[in-house]
Amino acid sequence: MKLTQSIINRVAGIGFVTLSLISCKNDDKRIALAEKDVLIDYTEKVYPQLDTENSRWFFFSSACRPFGMVNLSPDTEINGAWGSGYRYKVDTIKGFSHIHAWQMSGVSVMPITVSKEKSENIFKDFYSKFSHEKETIKPGYHAVELEKYQIKAELTSTKRVGFHQYTFPENQQAAILFNLNTVLGPCENSGGVLEKNASNELSGTLTMEPTGRRPKPVTVYFKAILNTDISSVEKDEKTGNYLINLANNSEKVLMKLGISYTSVENATNNINEEVPHWDFDEVVSQSHTEWNDLLGRIDVKGGTEQDQRRFYTDLWHALQGRRTINDANGAYPDNTGATFRVGQLPLDENGKPKFNHFNSDSFWGAQWTINTLWGLVYPEIMHDFTQSLMQYYKDGGLIPRGPSGGNYTYVMTGASSTPFIVSAIQKGIAKDNLEEIYQALKKNHMPRGIMEKAGYEHTTFLGGGLKYYINNGYVPYPIPEKVKGIHKDGASLTMEYAYQDWTLAQLAKKLNHRDDYDYFMKRSQNYKNVFDAQVGWMRPKNVDGVWKKDFDPYQVENGFIESNGAQATWFVPQDLQGLAALMGGEEKAVEKLNNQFMEAEKLGFAAGNSHAQELHPEYSRIPVNFGNQPSIQTSFVFNQLNRPDLTQFWTRNVVKKTFSGLSPATGYNGDEDQGLMGSLAVLMKIGLFQMNGGTDENPEYQIGSPIFDEVVIKLNPEYYSNSTFTIKANNNSDANVYFNKVTLNGKAVEGYKIEQSDIIKGGELTLEMTNKANNK
Repeated sequence: MKLTQSIINRVAGIGFVTLSLISCKNDDKRIALAEKDVLIDYTEKVYPQLDTENSRWFFFSSACRPFGMVNLSPDTEINGAWGSGYRYKVDTIKGFSHIHAWQMSGVSVMPITVSKEKSENIFKDFYSKFSHEKETIKPGYHAVELEKYQIKAELTSTKRVGFHQYTFPENQQAAILFNLNTVLGPCENSGGVLEKNASNELSGTLTMEPTGRRPKPVTVYFKAILNTDISSVEKDEKTGNYLINLANNSEKVLMKLGISYTSVENATNNINEEVPHWDFDEVVSQSHTEWNDLLGRIDVKGGTEQDQRRFYTDLWHALQGRRTINDANGAYPDNTGATFRVGQLPLDENGKPKFNHFNSDSFWGAQWTINTLWGLVYPEIMHDFTQSLMQYYKDGGLIPRGPSGGNYTYVMTGASSTPFIVSAIQKGIAKDNLEEIYQALKKNHMPRGIMEKAGYEHTTFLGGGLKYYINNGYVPYPIPEKVKGIHKDGASLTMEYAYQDWTLAQLAKKLNHRDDYDYFMKRSQNYKNVFDAQVGWMRPKNVDGVWKKDFDPYQVENGFIESNGAQATWFVPQDLQGLAALMGGEEKAVEKLNNQFMEAEKLGFAAGNSHAQELHPEYSRIPVNFGNQPSIQTSFVFNQLNRPDLTQFWTRNVVKKTFSGLSPATGYNGDEDQGLMGSLAVLMKIGLFQMNGGTDENPEYQIGSPIFDEVVIKLNPEYYSNSTFTIKANNNSDANVYFNKVTLNGKAVEGYKIEQSDIIKGGELTLEMTNKANNK
């Protein structure tokens, strides 16, 4: 039996569908019966409005693809990186922007109607009210009605092309305003020009001006093609913006807008490659299927409906934010040198890029988040990012920790990409050119490497205090040199460098660099030099070795990066047994951390509900903060100190109080840096975690307390086995947060941990849940 095209299209729109063909014989006629068994539409469980009252420029997504160059969505606030983009409580749309990325923004358009007596202020007074009641938001799609114009605007996209569908009111002059010269999010758009190329085609460019984080300008090129003719193009000399009057609005107006960071020709090619047709619904369906396939890599059963909706929203956040910057043909912007150049990614036998190149916020904290989630569930994504980071090294001489616009930003501190790449190697995801990768990573850990730079220190190599770390065994606070840069907090830097040195040492060992292994392992013990045994906390000390006077472990920053001493003290993922010994043994360490959790619980385990509140006196003194990266590993520290019952108890409590809300007013309680906190929430809810970021020889996973009865992870057969890994939590409930028996494929698991080699073969991990703690 042939399935009709309409059935096939409906099937494609569902995502996961099982088709079984049954043949039977009746009067010598064969009848084929097609039975479709719809499984789960995971995208329906995603709640895109999560935490949008506390939004920032790159936080919100709707009409975009996973890691898409285009991230098309409405903007209700446009000025500033924080508190901008789509903010739920702001009732006015100021345009639809195509770029919402780390330190990047651009190409804002707005469909409008123009009266015959149009106001001269149309180029300024074009904002429109809207209502959430007439709005639909799903992964890959956004629809909203502009009340001022009675226009229904629908948005979707491919990876590099924004696709618009506008339904204009009858008997009104339809137009589209291109707001090319304005402040959008983190940066100013200037020099925007637009020209008509054909009866229904436009092209243009604009410059994303430098920021304090991205010090070089970036040019955006775009091509726009409409399904109707353009009657005129008007430029406003005061604003520099353009009004496109349309010849026909009797039907739906469609516009395809492709972007590129290399040329208009490549923007045009992106359109030709990705959406050569005019079927808007087909692109919506394709986007839906792509999202559904990725979200469906993890299938959960049990928990409440809200638990499942929040879980898939967390997983959705883990798959976005960091944006593709290369064109469909592999051309990409390279801003790492003295002058701009167009680079070219290597192509496969089909002429497609072997990997994608990315714009990305920092990997600071990735060791406890995307390292584990991407490495296990999305190894192909981890592979692409590893190759992209190495491309920056080949172009600019350093592996970045947060590139933007094809250049370094030096966001945050340390060599945060090292654990990410080492994890990819240890998991067998990155297999080629390991010696080259090792030497590139090693460069970052030595003088003139990225570890020597403080946050956003663009022109010098002094603010990271690396010479003191190497010569004295710690980074002093304050660092004597006066340089432009931030996060020069010596105690945190010392601990961060020590952990990252340990991860590099594991790769040195793998590649038989014995001397390097010994050297970096010795450096990894430097954390001990900022532990003050008399007070029992990590404590800053100055260049002369004098401890900071009037030390208060709950005073935020002052030697600690985006944290306080109580939170930061536990940042020793490479040697928690050594840390416990400094504290007087495991029992005392457990008691100390348990007390911190009991105090933190009173504030919901977070320093307020937004990043802006972390310095507020009411919240800043919290002993454990799951709203920012420095202490998000702490509930799993108990596992390493032989108290798995406390890991199970506190992890469940943190999930319940911090990562269970489902509204625009709540979500991540602070700093969701492009999937980091979403990934953390996913890992805590499925009950798997990697304390050292998956950087040991056979990466180890600590077992937590999953909130679902069953978790099925579909392994990628291109990297792992063509199988599934299932976690079953028998007798699971809100009360039964502990387990007293663990088996892997029927065999008892010792120590509440399993290894990478166990998981990637597929199988079943079974937990027998109970309400009684078991710390044996």
